[in-house]
Amino acid sequence: MAHAANFAPQIKIPATYMRGGTSKGVFFSLKDLPEAAQIPGPTRDALLLRVIGSPDPYDKQIDGMGGATSSTSKTVILSKSIKADHDVDYLFGQVSIDKPFVDWSGNCGNLSAAVGSFAISNGLVDASRIPHNGVAVVRVWQANIGKTIIAHVPITNGEVQETGDFELDGVTFPAAEVQVEFLDPAAEEEGGGGSMFPTGNLIDELEVPGVGTLKATMINAGIPTIFVNAEDIGYTGTELQNAINSDPKALQMFETIRAYGALRMGLISNLDEAAKRQHTPKVAFVAKPADYVASSGKAIGAGDVDLLVRALSMGKLHHAMMGTAAVAIGTAAAISGTLVNLAAGGVERNAVRFGHPSGTLRVGAEASLENGEWVVKKAIMSRSARVLMEGYVRIPGDSF
Repeated sequence: MAHAANFAPQIKIPATYMRGGTSKGVFFSLKDLPEAAQIPGPTRDALLLRVIGSPDPYDKQIDGMGGATSSTSKTVILSKSIKADHDVDYLFGQVSIDKPFVDWSGNCGNLSAAVGSFAISNGLVDASRIPHNGVAVVRVWQANIGKTIIAHVPITNGEVQETGDFELDGVTFPAAEVQVEFLDPAAEEEGGGGSMFPTGNLIDELEVPGVGTLKATMINAGIPTIFVNAEDIGYTGTELQNAINSDPKALQMFETIRAYGALRMGLISNLDEAAKRQHTPKVAFVAKPADYVASSGKAIGAGDVDLLVRALSMGKLHHAMMGTAAVAIGTAAAISGTLVNLAAGGVERNAVRFGHPSGTLRVGAEASLENGEWVVKKAIMSRSARVLMEGYVRIPGDSF
């Protein structure tokens, strides 16, 4: 056995462990990362993988900060913004649990709610923009997707107010409400060519070998998302996590739908690329309102919601709803003729309350038709955020 002295000692990196919405992750200030990890690339990815405890063949992330679910295997890097009229640049890395892979292809809408408070508490926001009491408006540049997010962070006596009575289904304890606005949420970069509907249709016939030809709404808003009808794939829309996550055939079916949808959306050029792009696009299925019991045991009545939505993230049914997918839901619900809008009754609306496995969530979006193209100026929802722990995260010095 090699003498222990032959191994590099652990190093410590300033970090904050935060919950944002129904997710949690490890937050870093860019300047606190080791110099080699301050630029994107394999060194940074290796560092973040080791922090989270991936890749882990046991799927537990025991030797790291991850919680072995897509909602808890997340990292965030923040810095003072280099963009005019913005306070903070926000880069999100979704860390694979079982593969040596960090996906930088999309945003995390839930953790977006924590970015504002981290930025204020860590001196990334100009003091003149923070009231002694009131609400600080933090202008966030989402660097993964090139979008602006506005976080409305409550401030008490010059400090971020984290405690409160705002309840968010999927989060155990109440906290202070943080309103988050996603401006111009439709994709303009990759694959979308500026179009919210990359195929040009509100509903497509999507051929999925081994599954069938499914009606699908494929939208680039918040995050690229493929919506299908629950009943077309043998579900009711009232399912909880276990119904799908304990069924390998179902998970394989959803991954096949995701791959063929990604191809149709122009996000990948061949099916093999889907495996290297797990974070995007998302797959979700929708249904008309129905009664069900949420994972907490709370009864959700058909009258409490406009529609039901279940979504998969990183190959598993999500315990609540990804914030970015909620933006896609709100946007699609505002556009008459999408599957989401039809499930919600087919009427014009600028807000929708949907049922997910943990309860309900309301998201607002206003859509308009400009020059024959659907445009959404912003989507808005309420989340909450809280620092769970702060100090240093430690990793072996030779692990990146």
